[in-house]
Amino acid sequence: MNINISNSSGQPIYEQIVQQIKSLIILGKLNEGDPLPSMRLLAKELRISVITTKRAYEELEREGFIVSLTGKGSFVAEKNKEFIREAHLKKIEEKFEEILDDANLCGIDLAELMEILRLQYEMRTGGN
Repeated sequence: MNINISNSSGQPIYEQIVQQIKSLIILGKLNEGDPLPSMRLLAKELRISVITTKRAYEELEREGFIVSLTGKGSFVAEKNKEFIREAHLKKIEEKFEEILDDANLCGIDLAELMEILRLQYEMRTGGN
């Protein structure tokens, strides 16, 4: 599992781990039942505290992304399709916020923005 930690990011390390593992699950790069590295192994690989990886795994478990079995380790949880859909929608909304900020800076109104989106959608889907 490839996780990159940035010390210059304003985001706490455990949140970076949580976000990256969530993304791997949502994108299907980690599948239901796949084992995660042990907390100690991940901490060693990332050169961070075990307490940090423990906090990340606890957060992932609390949010339903992983399950931890005593003595066996942590595994990707069964995917709840509605939960995954909500995670994707949240990501889309965040990107729309960025787009709206940029559009506002350029003086692009809603009608023009909708036209840009429609054209992009048609190019991507072949007009369907």
